[in-house]
Amino acid sequence: MTTAIIVAAGKGTRMGPNVDKLFLDIAGRPVVAHTWQRFDDANCIQEIILVVRDGMQSAFQDLAKGLALKKPFRLVAGGAERQDSVWNGLHAVSDATEIVAIQDGARPCTSLALIEATVEAARECGAAVAAQPVTDTIKESANSKVIDRTLDRSKLWAVQTPQAFHLEIIHRGLAEVKKRGMHVTDDTAACELIGQKVHLISSIQPNPKITTPEDIAYAALLLQREGMTTQAPRLRR
Repeated sequence: MTTAIIVAAGKGTRMGPNVDKLFLDIAGRPVVAHTWQRFDDANCIQEIILVVRDGMQSAFQDLAKGLALKKPFRLVAGGAERQDSVWNGLHAVSDATEIVAIQDGARPCTSLALIEATVEAARECGAAVAAQPVTDTIKESANSKVIDRTLDRSKLWAVQTPQAFHLEIIHRGLAEVKKRGMHVTDDTAACELIGQKVHLISSIQPNPKITTPEDIAYAALLLQREGMTTQAPRLRR
């Protein structure tokens, strides 16, 4: 059984004060509604856990009433940090869950093909992540004022979500994060701590995360173009 954990407990401070980016309208629906519907439509997903800010449960229940949902779902209160929210989500999955696919609530354009490919790779390899090769030249600066060095972009990937894992693997990884008192910004970092290889799934189509106001117009354009022919994601070994 595969369970999706949609992390929707963040405040999104870069969008501006008093703005909940997950409920901003894109193409006639809130951002998080597009994300939720994607995973509800994915054949490889059997249940969905939404990790939300405490106090927002009623808003998500109301949202669900307006969606044509087929999969069972549960709402779980988030934690202080993203890793705490994922941890709470892991403890809410059904006993039959073998694979978990963790998704940012603010990624409304993730393709069904990418979800399927990431889950399948995790089933085969233990852990997998959607990612895109970095195309810009990347500079490192210790003081944010002058360049220290140029990094080799041929080795650099920008990781996204979904990130999929065998349940035991990601549970063990995040337990190690907690044990060490660390802060990680994505779940694959927890796998690195326990020596678990994470396989890259090349995200060919744009898969943006809504972070700033400019992202709204871009995501709306992508959603309008969805009828176009798309390529299948590729597994990098």
